[in-house]
Amino acid sequence: MVSAEPNTPAQPDPLESHSYRITVDDGRESFYALSIEDASSEEAWLMSDTVVALDNMR
Repeated sequence: MVSAEPNTPAQPDPLESHSYRITVDDGRESFYALSIEDASSEEAWLMSDTVVALDNMR
């Protein structure tokens, strides 16, 4: 039996982040989003919408 080796590099490339303000409904509504990406892979990314204040979550 051979043990499994992780396929991640010893020092991974740094992640990139981008922030966006997305406007919808002809400019009547907008929200913020954050994208975190691994530049070395088109399949490794995460995008999340965010809130400016906790009051906006209600």
